[in-house]
Amino acid sequence: MKEEPHSVDVHVGKTIRIQRLLRKVSQTELGDRVGVTFQQIQKYEKGSNRVSASMLVEIAGALKVDVRTFFDDLSAPDTANDNPAPSEEFIISREGVLLNAAFFSIKNEALRKKILKLVQAIAHTEQVEGEAAE
Repeated sequence: MKEEPHSVDVHVGKTIRIQRLLRKVSQTELGDRVGVTFQQIQKYEKGSNRVSASMLVEIAGALKVDVRTFFDDLSAPDTANDNPAPSEEFIISREGVLLNAAFFSIKNEALRKKILKLVQAIAHTEQVEGEAAE
């Protein structure tokens, strides 16, 4: 029976994925930059393969981030959540990362607030419609 990946490995892998997507770098391109296959990058991102300290430094350099970025927001081992909520899953999904990057690239703060209100209104409308259908 295969052991589940350690929560720290999963966290580091998810952070690698987020940073890679924010920079619009493919798994193949990142692998080429650090000398591994895209399959190995996939395994790192899933947490199924641990990233060595030296490889983590290589990945940080390739993505132009501080290596400490991969450990930001890391929970203590006894409070780590191995089953993230659906909203957390969306945040680390490709669509979530791209949506977040696009949203924050809008320089007009007033426009960002209007977009947020629009999305909240749509979500509320869908919730109300879903309750009415029950």
